[in-house]
Formats: sequence, structure tokens, C-alpha cells
Amino acid sequence: MTDFDYDLFVIGAGSGGVRASRIAASHGARVAVAEEFRVGGTCVIRGCVPKKLLVYASHFAHSLLDAPTYGWTLGETSFDWNKLRDFVASDVDRLERAYTSTLDSNKVEHFHERAVVAGPNTVRLASGREITARVILIAVGAWPVMPEIDGAEHCITSNEVFHLPELPKRIVIQGAGYIALEFAGVFNALGSAVTVVNRSDKILRGYDHDLTDRLLPILQGRGIEFAFNHPIEQVTRQADGSLLVRTAGGKVLEADAVLVATGRKPKTDGLGLENAGIALGAGGEVPVDEYNRTSCPSIYAVGDVTDRVQLTPVAIREGHAFADTVFGNMPRTTAYDHIPSAVFTQPPIAAVGLTEEQARLVHGQVKVFKSDFRPMQNMFSSVAERGYYKLVVDPVTDVVLGVHMLGPDSPEILQAAAIAVKAGLTKAQFDATVALHPSMAEELVLMR
Repeated sequence: MTDFDYDLFVIGAGSGGVRASRIAASHGARVAVAEEFRVGGTCVIRGCVPKKLLVYASHFAHSLLDAPTYGWTLGETSFDWNKLRDFVASDVDRLERAYTSTLDSNKVEHFHERAVVAGPNTVRLASGREITARVILIAVGAWPVMPEIDGAEHCITSNEVFHLPELPKRIVIQGAGYIALEFAGVFNALGSAVTVVNRSDKILRGYDHDLTDRLLPILQGRGIEFAFNHPIEQVTRQADGSLLVRTAGGKVLEADAVLVATGRKPKTDGLGLENAGIALGAGGEVPVDEYNRTSCPSIYAVGDVTDRVQLTPVAIREGHAFADTVFGNMPRTTAYDHIPSAVFTQPPIAAVGLTEEQARLVHGQVKVFKSDFRPMQNMFSSVAERGYYKLVVDPVTDVVLGVHMLGPDSPEILQAAAIAVKAGLTKAQFDATVALHPSMAEELVLMR
């Protein structure tokens, strides 16, 4: 081990890379990490954390609207995008310092420059310095996909949306996945006129159809316009600085900002993996085995760069399992079943386990239990939005195969439900649990 500069060199200081570095160091490894942008990675710097702060801020728009019904008399209200934007940026700075402190406290050396693979045990920094390591870990994450659009230079991605100089009065968002719809909800609530354009007529592929079928009219009821089968074809800047958007379906839309959120791809361009004999997958991902090892025995990869499940908690578990396996003499793998997920639309949806369609493919027949209700907190709302919970159950074993939820606080409630699904609990055990009243969560144990 002393033949190398380090026992472990990590390329990428995001959630997976930082966790792997910390755990490997705790096992006694000499560890270094290189990060070309900011410590913390996508989730902390330009992803789920700052986006969730925007979601929280946008909720105030609905609360202020409903406040008089609850008896509150409000004076004049206004919204300051610059103040929100700068607060979010300051919190990102705080989190970056915290992540950097974690590396320092674990004696992990960090290089603030790009690193690429120069060989099975060698990395090359942007400065030209070459460093050797017994093991190299690739944890560079993924990057927004920008489709071929005439005038793509006028568009932004989720990387740049947090730095807008002002709140756009009109925004066109291409895509109908979780990133697109979450930002659609944020800008809609903050007062922007939002139009979502998409190449198909579906939203949130992979989620249960009952949830998405109910979510779409709610989003439309909140004022978000949808143009399905209308992908952007051209974006031009007009004399007054605004943008003119033309779609393949013939629509012409005026906008102050165009956000493209059509997916993310592994950030492997120019990473030099061919220098270690590693062939990338069809989507640019790094193929790995169950222990996160690539085709080169000394190089591993975790997180979004492997394109298995692009979720921060998964990257963290993969990084931890890698470090325990390679440096802790505790071989561990990551389980990819029963991973809970949420979309922080307004209202949000959350799910764990199999959708009804997936369950029928696997089990043939399934039992489905549904609860369609109006949440108590919506009773005073000017918009009569309903909540919807769904259980998918194996008719033979009575095991709950999936939980799917639409409504306020669904992600918070689902985390507990995910434990039950992971544990293989039955519908009878759900039914035997006393309801917590009055709450929305009680609907999970009242379905008959």
C-alpha cells in the first residue's frame, strides 16, 4: 500500500464521494478527493437541497391566499426574488463549508481542480500533476441533458435556474419529469406564468398512473399550462430581450426564461476511463458489478455516474458500502428494491414499492385499495384539491407491495410507510394499526 501516494483517490466530492472518503478514512485508509466545482455535489450545490428551499418559500403564496379564511387580516404583501435567491445561495455556502469540514475532520486531503483517469492506478490533475492510488473511485455524478434546439444558448438548465437575476414573468419549461414539474410549481406559486411543453403526452413516467392522472388536473387548476407533443424546436431572442419559443407542433410562445429539464446523463465525457480499459455504457454510464467495481479491478464507481438509481440517498449508501467492502473488510452491497421516492410538486406525490402495473406484471393478480379524500387543511382553501392514497397488495400473501400517495406532506408520511413495505408487512397488519386521528396519515390504515 505504501507504493502509492494514497490508498484511495476519489474523483468527485458529491454525496457519494464524500461518504466513501469519510468511511474509508475511518477504516485507516489514506484518502484524497478531487472536485472541479464545489464540495457537496449536485444535491447540495445545485439540486435537491436548494430546490427544496424554493419549494418551501413558494408554499407561502398559498398560505397567504388562504389566511383570511382562517381569520387573519393581512396588510400588503410582496415577494422579493433576489432576497430568496441570495438566502438559498448563502445556505448552499453553509452546506459546502460543512461538507468540507467533514473531509478535513477525517483527514481527507482535497484538491479543488479537475481530475481524470490516466491509468489503472493514476489520476492526472488539471495542473498536470499525476497522483497514484491503490484504488480509484469515480463519483462525478450526472449532468443535465440539453436536446438539440436551435437557439439552445438562450435556454437554462436546473444548474442555472438558482441564479436568475430576476423572477421571470413568463417561463417555458420543457420536460415532464420531476425536475420540470417541481420548478413549474415553484414559479407558478411565486407568480410567474408557467407553460410546460413536452415531447409526449405523459407526465412523471414510472409513477403509478392513478397518481399522475389526478395530479395533472390539479396542476392545471393552479394555473400551469401544458402543451403536450410540443417539444421546443427553436428559441430566439427578441429586440426587447424576451424570448420567442417555437415548438415542433407549431406553437409560438413568448417567455422571459426557458428552462430545459429533459433528464440527466452521467458526467463521463473526457474522464479518461479508456486509459484504464473501461468501456462506457450506451448512455455514457460506468458499468459496475454489485460491489461497485468496474472492469478495471482497481477502479470503482458509485452514484449517478453508474446510472443505476439517480438518487442522493442511493449514492450515499453505495459510497458507504464501497468503503466498507474495500477498506473495512466488511463486504456489503446496496439493495435497490423498496426505494422510496417523492416529487415535490404542489401538491407532492410519494411512492415506494411496485406500481399497480408493475405488480400485475410480476404477480398476475393484485388487490388494490384506494382512499380518495379531501385533506382537512384544504377545507379552508380556495382550491378544493383532493388527496389520494393507494395500496397495492399481493392477494395470496397479503403483503403490501406498494404505497402511492398524492396530497399535502405525502413525502413526510411515506418515509414511515416505506419501513413497513421494506419489512414486508401485510395489509392485515396495516388494518390492525390504530389510526392517528385527525390526520391525513390515518387513511393508510383505514382502507377496506
